[in-house]
Amino acid sequence: MRIIPAIDILGGKCVRLTKGDYSTQKIYNDDPLEVAKEFEANGIQYLHVVDLDGARSKHIVNHKVLRDITSKTSLKTDFGGGIKSDEDVRIAFENGAMQITGGSVAVQQPGTFRQWLDRYGAEKIILGADSNNRKIATHGWIRQSELDVADFISGYAKKGIVYVICTDIQKDGMLQGTSNELYREIIEKTGVKLVASGGVSSIDDLIALKQLGCDGVITGKAIYEGKISLHELREFIDG
Repeated sequence: MRIIPAIDILGGKCVRLTKGDYSTQKIYNDDPLEVAKEFEANGIQYLHVVDLDGARSKHIVNHKVLRDITSKTSLKTDFGGGIKSDEDVRIAFENGAMQITGGSVAVQQPGTFRQWLDRYGAEKIILGADSNNRKIATHGWIRQSELDVADFISGYAKKGIVYVICTDIQKDGMLQGTSNELYREIIEKTGVKLVASGGVSSIDDLIALKQLGCDGVITGKAIYEGKISLHELREFIDG
């Protein structure tokens, strides 16, 4: 199982939100590159970068930060937040993203999202499935649809999606454990490579997610708040 630390960028700084609420932002470092380099120095190979300014602006904003990270580290980086157009996708890949994540666009412009899947391939395009009480949320989690998360993922799996990041918004930033039953259901129903996101609070959560068969897990606040040390993560990765 891949361990994928998260760097959320707002105003060019490394921050974390609670349940996606911008008013709850907490700044952890003024320099996201510094954070990325520390991850790399501790054996981390993957990184999840979210452009929170982009999510709010509906187009990529922090592509220069992405370029800094991808050009000055060897981290395999997926990038999301504000990717709404062909131009956004081009900018993300040109600035070093290995994969891009589409969430709102997959709900509102499924034709566009499927075109990206056809053009770039299933290894490059991640489906972002952010759910609130099982219902898919969009627009930086401000709006909620009536789409069931498992059905939504299943529909795209039939269209060729392989990688899915599933975030339980109620768990995000809460440090209270992960939505294991939901993830088990999705893996059994769809067969996708599922990356779990939201609620990681300890190494025990990582062990449980690995046993579930998750392809990866995104963790942010647990690292920044010292609930999981980079030394522990390294031992987990090496183990």
